[in-house]
Amino acid sequence: MQTIRTLALGTALAALLGAAAQAQGAAEVMEASPEIAALPGVAPNPDLAAALPEAIRSAGVLKVATDLTPPISFFDESGSLIGIDADIAAALGVILGVEVQMTDLGAGAGIVPAILSRRFDMTISGINDDPELEKQVDVIDYMYDATTIMVAQGNPLGIASMEDLCGKRVAVPVGTFQNRLVTAFAEDCPEPMQIMSLPKMPDVLQSVRSGRADATVNGYATSVYTTEKQVGKGVGLEALPDIRLAVGYLGMLTSKENPELRDTVVAALQQMVDAGGYKAIMEKWGLGPLAVETVKVNDAASMPVE
Repeated sequence: MQTIRTLALGTALAALLGAAAQAQGAAEVMEASPEIAALPGVAPNPDLAAALPEAIRSAGVLKVATDLTPPISFFDESGSLIGIDADIAAALGVILGVEVQMTDLGAGAGIVPAILSRRFDMTISGINDDPELEKQVDVIDYMYDATTIMVAQGNPLGIASMEDLCGKRVAVPVGTFQNRLVTAFAEDCPEPMQIMSLPKMPDVLQSVRSGRADATVNGYATSVYTTEKQVGKGVGLEALPDIRLAVGYLGMLTSKENPELRDTVVAALQQMVDAGGYKAIMEKWGLGPLAVETVKVNDAASMPVE
């Protein structure tokens, strides 16, 4: 049985990797704009640069995976990556003295396999930290977030709670914290919930906008920003900001076999936090209240999901 499980996991991982490779975009070099380069704390730190793993130092390149969740990471009209993660990635390049290459994987389900396979050095993608995730990878907790519900604009079904999702069609991305949250909640629904697991967040939002799904459960920051700005596939959607579930962290991922990179990135981020540059980036994108004061690692258990 153990062999069967191992083969099944290997097959599943290979499928995810194959799908991610097909969907991912080209690597984009994250160059610090004058605005980012001038932020306090965004300054070269030779000691941290020397602490990077030798492979990254010799190549002079830090390979970062991401996926699209506005305002954390998304494309502008010219097709360039922008958002909190893009700004932080560019700042890390300055601090650590390396070229940061950022790649949109095209699907959130590819984020963890990207690190487990060592195709990328780390991810900066606003993924929800939780104890199960920490068993697979190290999670650098770099901002707070929560979970809320998104519905079609005007909330035609009058959804006001998780209980109202029972008997409804709920779209969520494959392999995410929200998918696990919805699946666990659905077990106690008196009327079965139809869970639609889709590969990409834009597909999830489109399913709600088109009426194929009744709602989605999504990150609070992304949902509120999408509602206010009506960007991308979020056009025609509405977040329910009074619903704040599972307050916790968003994290960057590194391999458990790469503690040097993890600790160096934590120190670089803390340099920005202490100086104020990190908070300025969060405020630029309207998420100042979600800024952390201390960058922690694998800290999900300190804020258990209720």
